[in-house]
Amino acid sequence: MPAAVIALIVIAIFVLIVLGRSVRIVPQARAGIVERLGRYHRTLAPGLNVVVPFIDRIRPLIDMREQVVSFPPQPVITQDNLVVGIDTVLYFQVTDAKAATYEIANYIQAIEQLTVTTLRNVIGGMDLEKTLTSREEINAQLRGVLDEATGKWGIRVNRVELKSIDPPLSIKDSMEKQMRADRDKRAAILLAEGQKQAQILTAEGEKQAAILRAEGQAQAAVTQARAEAEAQALRANGQAQAIGTVFRAIHEGKVDPDLLAYQYLQVLPQIAQGDANKVWIVPSEISKALEGVGNLFGRAAAPGNPDGAAAQRTTSPE
Repeated sequence: MPAAVIALIVIAIFVLIVLGRSVRIVPQARAGIVERLGRYHRTLAPGLNVVVPFIDRIRPLIDMREQVVSFPPQPVITQDNLVVGIDTVLYFQVTDAKAATYEIANYIQAIEQLTVTTLRNVIGGMDLEKTLTSREEINAQLRGVLDEATGKWGIRVNRVELKSIDPPLSIKDSMEKQMRADRDKRAAILLAEGQKQAQILTAEGEKQAAILRAEGQAQAAVTQARAEAEAQALRANGQAQAIGTVFRAIHEGKVDPDLLAYQYLQVLPQIAQGDANKVWIVPSEISKALEGVGNLFGRAAAPGNPDGAAAQRTTSPE
């Protein structure tokens, strides 16, 4: 093989290597730092980029997307001298690739250490109860301190979240007992209030029932009194009509004194009936009645008196 052909092959391979080192493709949401002769030259944008081979050097690409870093639980002492373990989650984003490359050697580790120290400063000014109930306040303070410190590194801290806060086991037991006591207390209060309301409702129901019963009895008494008054009025009216009828019959029939005397004698036994009628007064007219009855029976027994015989036959069954 002639030397010219070998030289051409070597030159072609060299050209290919130069072209391969001159053209760089940067993916989307990535950034590349170009150093020329050891110094910062420029930042490669996403897409096709051309660099000078053997003179320009490209550092590892930097991810410009938002990243999530979860730090292991860190022991932190609260204001009331209790050690709690706090697990932190950090959301950050690289905004300046040059600053993230040259201002800090390892920004992930730097953010972690800064988060731990800031967390200890914040939690150190709070007691345990406030620490457990003030996560939003703690997150806001951590974000403010971290965002201010990492701004010169070309990093923006978007969110800081406390994933878990673990107090000591003894404190957990005490908190559980306290919560159980509070629940029992609330249950007892609710039960007492329920019984009170039930008693109040029962008393009100009995009161309403008594009022309704009294009203019903009053209405029944009024109705009964009205009915009795109407019955008495009807009886009195009937008696008055009966008396009037008898009176008219007597006057229309022209009854003689003998018959009246006889009816008077029939009523006397009825007057004597009853335990209370031990003594009763005989009116003066009884002698006249007896005399009339005697004359009546005398005329009936006289011989040759056909009217008397008929009267005797008529009255003998009585």
